[in-house]
Amino acid sequence: MFAAIHPVRSLLLAIFMLMAGSGFLSTLIGLRLERAGAGTMAIGAVATAYFGGLVVGALRAGAIVRQVGHIRAFAAFVSLLSASTLAYALVQYPLFWACLRLIDGICVAGVFICLESWLNDRAEAETRGSVLAAYMVALYSGQAVGQLLLGASGALPAVPFQIASILISLAIIPLCLTRSSAPAPVDAQAFTIRALYAASPLGTVGSVATGLMLGAFYGMAAVHVRRLGLDLGATASFMMIVILGGVALQWPLGRLSDRLDRRRVIVGCFAATLAVCTALAMLVSGGPLLLALGALFGGLSFALYPLCVAHCNDRLLATERVAASGRLVLLYSVGAAIGPLGAALLMSLAPTSGLFLFIALCAGATLAFGLWRQTATPPVPVPEQQDFQIVPRTTPVASLLDPNTVDGLTE
Repeated sequence: MFAAIHPVRSLLLAIFMLMAGSGFLSTLIGLRLERAGAGTMAIGAVATAYFGGLVVGALRAGAIVRQVGHIRAFAAFVSLLSASTLAYALVQYPLFWACLRLIDGICVAGVFICLESWLNDRAEAETRGSVLAAYMVALYSGQAVGQLLLGASGALPAVPFQIASILISLAIIPLCLTRSSAPAPVDAQAFTIRALYAASPLGTVGSVATGLMLGAFYGMAAVHVRRLGLDLGATASFMMIVILGGVALQWPLGRLSDRLDRRRVIVGCFAATLAVCTALAMLVSGGPLLLALGALFGGLSFALYPLCVAHCNDRLLATERVAASGRLVLLYSVGAAIGPLGAALLMSLAPTSGLFLFIALCAGATLAFGLWRQTATPPVPVPEQQDFQIVPRTTPVASLLDPNTVDGLTE
């Protein structure tokens, strides 16, 4: 595996540093707005702006990359992201911060398009799985480590934003100093949502539902646990535990789905998520139980998107998988943009339980849909199922890193 990732080590370092710097901003911004007395709906709107920016960036940033090239585009996106990160320290006003989060989302999507298309170009067919695994490790570990910066401010409120800006700015160095040539940008192929739903209703609905759930979590979880009485250090630990739990269970659940009807595993994950979120909604304080349930929630919910992608791949022609996987990323992102507002609405009515009640409702509705789909159509025979692969929820270009979709380009 080390031989496979050696040629892309500079890209992986850039991803790690970028996520360490930007991955905790959603948590920090939610906490700052809560402490400043902003309303729950205002906090949800700011979170929604970021995911809306991701959708816009995923659709439009590729044109910028085509015009100026990967390295220049990457430098521009990172520079703007670093500047917007510093701008949070100037004025603490929800509308201003929502505009900054929109910019952040566009920039992060642009950065991911540059990095993922570069990784795809450098990965050989036989090493693509190893490169994708290393990419996921760099992404999630950077995001988890970044949560530890929440308590870095002390008496200086601007310090976390300054540290984040430094890390984001440093992420540009590995790519600017690389001697490898940049690839040609890759466009996602056209594939209609109607055709995707016709091929895999559960995979399509499950991707949107997962976006709703995780968008709500990332946007509002810090506010939720602070209302339970957790301090900054405990809040950072909770967020990190959820992310690490998400990494830990994806592969075991994926391998289980390779051996069973994958729909049963997806339905089981939604059922377990419903139970865990119901328990989390009933908690009124922090402690070991909160951390344990948080880790379990991360493990179950983070596995749902790659499971849905794998289920869609099972029901698609080989030549359709790249375009369909790119469309699933966008559906996930749209769900993630709506999720924080839905969670904020319930949190306005139930301050200490609304977040996980919202996630439980999403999981319960998708569970019911999945049970119906199991009775409506026969399963894909297990020998005909594609191998499970952990995939990122970033941009449509990421679908090209999945060996299962790349096979569709060569068959």
